[in-house]
This record gives sequence, C-alpha cells and structure tokens, in this order.
Amino acid sequence: MTYNRKRAVLLALIAALAVVYVFTVVFEPERAGSRAAAYTWLDPKLTGRIDRISISGGVPGEGVELVRKNGGWFVSHAGRDYPARGLRVDDFIGVLSRRASYPLRSTGAAAHERLGLDGDSASRIVVSGGAGPALLDLLVGRSDNTGREVYLRRQGENEVRSGEDNLSAYIAGSRTSWYELRLFPESANGALGLDDVQRLTVYTGTGADGALPESGVFTRKGREWTISGMEIADPDMGKIDTYIRGIIAAEGEDFSDSLDPGDPLLDHSRITLELGDGRVKTVRLGAPGENNRRFAQVSGSVQVYTLAGWAVERLFRDASFFEKQ
Repeated sequence: MTYNRKRAVLLALIAALAVVYVFTVVFEPERAGSRAAAYTWLDPKLTGRIDRISISGGVPGEGVELVRKNGGWFVSHAGRDYPARGLRVDDFIGVLSRRASYPLRSTGAAAHERLGLDGDSASRIVVSGGAGPALLDLLVGRSDNTGREVYLRRQGENEVRSGEDNLSAYIAGSRTSWYELRLFPESANGALGLDDVQRLTVYTGTGADGALPESGVFTRKGREWTISGMEIADPDMGKIDTYIRGIIAAEGEDFSDSLDPGDPLLDHSRITLELGDGRVKTVRLGAPGENNRRFAQVSGSVQVYTLAGWAVERLFRDASFFEKQ
C-alpha cells in the first residue's frame, strides 16, 4: 500500500472515530438529562434591577418584605424600614439566579396539590424590579422523600421541577433573621476594627445627681492599654482586646419602635468609642429590664435596639474580668 493510500485510510479512520465520539457525547442519555436539568429560576442579567422581594408562607402569619433604597436593603414592616443584612439578601438572590440541576418532574396541574404546590400550601417568593410584571414569581412546595430536595414551579405555569433545598433556610427564617442588628455595621468608612479604637469610656449608670460618672477608661498606648477608673492589679491586655472586640461586634435581638432615638430613657448608661480618624461613636442604653434586657441606641443611627441580657453582660465587665490569671 502506497504512502498516500495509507495516509488516506488513517485520516478516514480518524474522522469516523471523531464522529462516533461526538455522537456519544451529544446523545449520551446521562449527559442529555444533565443538560435538560440545568436550569435557573431568575435570569442573572436581571439581578441588578431587583428593588423588592416578598416572601410568604414560611413563618405562619409573618411574611417578609425586602426593599432596596439608595443602594441598601431594608426590611419593610408596620410602615417603617429597618436595615437588612445585605449579604444575606445577596446570597438569597444568588440561590435564585444560580444555574443548577432542576430536573423536570411533572407537566400536569394534577400533581400540584400532592407536591405542595397549590396556592394554599406553597410558600411564595416574588421578585420585582420597577413597574411591570414580576421578574420571578416562584412557588416552593414539599420536600421529596429524601428530604434533600424540594419541588418548585412558577406561578401560573404547570411545569414542576425539583432541586437541592437551598431556599427553606431563607423562607423559614423569621423577619428578625433579615435584620442588620449589629450596633456597628459596616459602612462607607468600612468595618470598625479593634485598631480603630483609641479610647473607650464606660459609664455604668446614672449617679444620684443625675450625672454619668466614668467607671472605666481604656486608652491606647502603642499596642497596649492604660486603664483608669478601675482597680486592676495586673491587667491582661488580651482580655481588654477581647472585651473591646465584643463591643464592636455586639448585636441586638430586635429593633424597637416603642422609643424615639432621642428619648431620655436611653440616658441611663453609656459607652463611648473614640476612633483614630476623629470620629466618636456612642452607645446609649436604658435601665435594666426583665432578664437584664435593655434598649440601646448608637449615635448616627435612627434605630433603637433591644439587647438580650447576655449581650448586656458583655458590654459591662467588672474589674476582675481584666485581671491576668
């Protein structure tokens, strides 16, 4: 066989094998099923238009209304807007817009009730963006037999799909799970850190004359702290760092609408943080209530927080806490 003939035969064989390989890849049942199952509920190109998200059917009698204003997210409740945890909202939108495996399970309306996708039993997520139809109107039904997947369908459509249950944690969360309840949330100036604090002053309670005597002052000196107002024989610098970090990371358990931010009831005690850039942050607190709960307000914020007793204990430590063991 001549060289040219051998070359032609080999090329023809290679071409035939390539065709077989292409047909195998394209028409392999498992691959075809995987492509058919890959699906996204919300077009990622539309996420920038979202300005409202409504969630209902998770917590009985408690829906969640999220609104975007001036680039930030808020929880709208009882006629007021409360700061929302932006990262939680972004993660939620990410789940809705991420392409994943959502195989088709049914195309008939007869299956809706059995799968918890009728109007009465399903949870509902409505994503809106300006005027016009919703960007997404999604019904979330029952879990499958494994408990790992959940059934879903678009409102007004019969087609039912199933997929990994990444939504129930958001749907079943209470309204407060969406609140940004940190006393010092990240702002345009960035996140507040330990190194930003130059002096921290604690006023534990109103004196007999109505004044707020200092009960502890921590002043930065290099990498350590000097202390006044407390008798500490051998201060532990690591414990002071931990204490101040705890104040920076403090969170409320809810917002309160029963007090105005300027209410004098919030002048029982106070914590003041003086920062390296000249800013001063002040936490004003009300008197202890049941289980040592307190109301709190932070300078520059229009919100009043409620603090659990255990959170209050971390704000006010006696001298023995700072002693080196």
